Amino acid sequence: MTTSSARKAVTGARTEAGSGAATRTVTKAVLFHELGGPEVLKVEDVPLAGPGPGEVLFRVEAIGLNRAEALFRAGAYYYRPTLPGSRLGYEAAGVVEAVGEGVTAFAPGDAVMAAANFDFGVHGVYGERVILPEGSVVPAPAGADAVTSAAMWLTYSTAYGGMVETGGLAPGDHVLITAASSGVGTAAIQTALQVGAVPIAATRGEAKRQQLLDLGAPHVITTDSQDLVKEAGRITGGQGARMVFDAVGGPGFADACDALTPGGTAVIYGTLDRRPVHLSLNWPLTVHAYANGALSREEGFRRRAAAFIGSGLASGALAPVIAETFDGLERMADAHRLMESNTHTGKIVVTV
Repeated sequence: MTTSSARKAVTGARTEAGSGAATRTVTKAVLFHELGGPEVLKVEDVPLAGPGPGEVLFRVEAIGLNRAEALFRAGAYYYRPTLPGSRLGYEAAGVVEAVGEGVTAFAPGDAVMAAANFDFGVHGVYGERVILPEGSVVPAPAGADAVTSAAMWLTYSTAYGGMVETGGLAPGDHVLITAASSGVGTAAIQTALQVGAVPIAATRGEAKRQQLLDLGAPHVITTDSQDLVKEAGRITGGQGARMVFDAVGGPGFADACDALTPGGTAVIYGTLDRRPVHLSLNWPLTVHAYANGALSREEGFRRRAAAFIGSGLASGALAPVIAETFDGLERMADAHRLMESNTHTGKIVVTV
């Protein structure tokens, strides 16, 4: 398809013409013009051209929220937005409407997901329609609806990429999963079970213990009332866990690593605690600072992760936990408020 014909393939978006100017296509998107809380998120009209060479345009049906987006909106992420008018959003599912020249992997009508390997200040997927590079799009799992697809890619590719490909998690290994009630945390529990490992879910309070047990975690540690290291030692028969999969960082990272068996592996993929990360002296110790976006830029990894997720979804081993679904882009601020309340378990999704 040529760029010209790709532009003509865009349907459903509104057009407007300025005085003496060529007609342009616009779509709705969530932007923010200043750093702050959820209230800074605004739904606005933005220009939408057809896809250029190597690009894919898709209609968004559902958006999966991630903690990184709240940090980015507040100016606390590892890179900062360009203001005013920053985009936002890593994860969305939808249907291809047009492709640019040279795109061979996708065609109009294909169900797809965003691969979350881009600067979301530029390519953020909080919108009705988005254009992404071909390498930032992956096929949606066969038979999955949009809400399921929007909740799958980033959480499960992070769990698979961090624990299996980077950390080398193997059958029989005990893995301590911090922030276990989060979207990635719940995905990590299921991923560990799928590979035959033994997840130990760590959460702060008792309120989410039963939910994590119901999800399949054979062991749950509540860190507000239990000693993490002692409990991990008891669960593993005094050996310690083979791996820590950590979203928190900060001073508590040392405690999590103290729960490892000598020679164990720690994979840190998030910094919910913004204080400096403390390193355990439980040596020998291997620490991986995991960046899913970097790994997802590799075509081979995207293929392997998609195969792992697809097979797990088909078998029922993987099933995203949906905390709540909000309807419409105008509910995005409410969805962010729920995410920051830390009262939910699993993934928050906004349908479009």
